[in-house]
Amino acid sequence: MLWDDEEADVARGGQGLARVAVVVRAGAAPMWWLGVFAAGVGVLVPGVTGRRIGVLAGAAGFILAAAVVAYWRRKRYVGLARSAVRAGKHDVLQDRAVSVRNWRRGHRWWLLLAFAAALGSAFAVPAAGGMLLAGCGTGLRLKAAWLGRLERAESALLWVRVDWLAANGGRPAGRTVKACRSTGIAAGDAAPGGARRRTAALV
Repeated sequence: MLWDDEEADVARGGQGLARVAVVVRAGAAPMWWLGVFAAGVGVLVPGVTGRRIGVLAGAAGFILAAAVVAYWRRKRYVGLARSAVRAGKHDVLQDRAVSVRNWRRGHRWWLLLAFAAALGSAFAVPAAGGMLLAGCGTGLRLKAAWLGRLERAESALLWVRVDWLAANGGRPAGRTVKACRSTGIAAGDAAPGGARRRTAALV
């Protein structure tokens, strides 16, 4: 939701913008911790395959999930970065905390279902489902770090319109995202890669 002054800026032709790397990174922590918890509980269950096979399968799933998520649609992100246009003076840069909260609210049921599935799978393959979920979280963190390196190389931060983001289910490189916008490297309250800045920078 935009504040009144932000709504006025949008009315003057600006757009609400969310950081691409922040949105990508938003799911990393909940997926990691839910996956770790599910794996920890799951390893207590003998399961159909036995704990040893379950943990080995989970380790393979963790590595595969992390690699797939980290590399998924990189060409699309590079294309959006190279074609990004400069943000206008009336565009509103969304705070990092707001972007993270919006993403997690919009995906809370998906996260709970993934957690329940990871727990349930332990009765067949102990710990594997939780490790797979944790691998997805790790992949998102790796993708955000890669985006940070891309932003530093381009000396520009990447932003996506919040209306396009909402229309695409929170995916910053989806079909409805026609282009990204860019700002200087010091804009906003999130560092390259989406992490919290140690000292808030001025736009």
